[in-house]
Amino acid sequence: MAGTLHIVATPIGNLDDITARAIKILGAADLILCEDTRVAQKMLARFGIQKPRESYHQHSALRKADYILDLLREGKNLALVSDAGTPGICDPGNQLVSAAVEKFGDEIKIIPVPGASAVAAALSVCGFCADKFVFLGFPPAKNKRKKYFEELLANEYTAVFYESNFRILKTLAEIDELNHDKDRRIVVCRELTKAFETIYRGPIAEVAAKIKKDPLKGEFIAALEGKR
Repeated sequence: MAGTLHIVATPIGNLDDITARAIKILGAADLILCEDTRVAQKMLARFGIQKPRESYHQHSALRKADYILDLLREGKNLALVSDAGTPGICDPGNQLVSAAVEKFGDEIKIIPVPGASAVAAALSVCGFCADKFVFLGFPPAKNKRKKYFEELLANEYTAVFYESNFRILKTLAEIDELNHDKDRRIVVCRELTKAFETIYRGPIAEVAAKIKKDPLKGEFIAALEGKR
């Protein structure tokens, strides 16, 4: 009988956002698979969880996935966490889930343990219609940026994307250059749930000007109003 793979959402900043169920699942796991074992250890220590940890991230070799699948074949109870938020959203969690399904089919239990998600958090405070929305991950760092931004601007639904502190101003400038509706609004969230959480609202150029006044630190997620 194959084991169980729990996909466990963890806080995106404020550790108090972890769920009671997540603590229970992590405390019962035979092994916790972590995007970064050092990051995970800080969280686990906060809740007194002492369990073996193994790294599993986007640069992991294929043999690491094979090793994990072997553990599941042996009936082990595994928990997968990312550095923050819900695994499988812009990280390699979905690759492991896909490999497990392909290997075991319905024999394996893959159980979501929901919780924090930066996408959902940003949508909840953006004030735009979120009955339908698109999530576009990170813009390309180099190639195909213009195509990405054209697709972003063409959406009639609220469009959500991530960006690093190193490129947020460049990205906003490129979007604004392609944008024909200068009143179109964007909401940019910095360091959600953390001590220096900041939410910027307004037309794209106006939001960029606000961000320039603050330290360019932390993680950013943006929600762009749908095309009118």
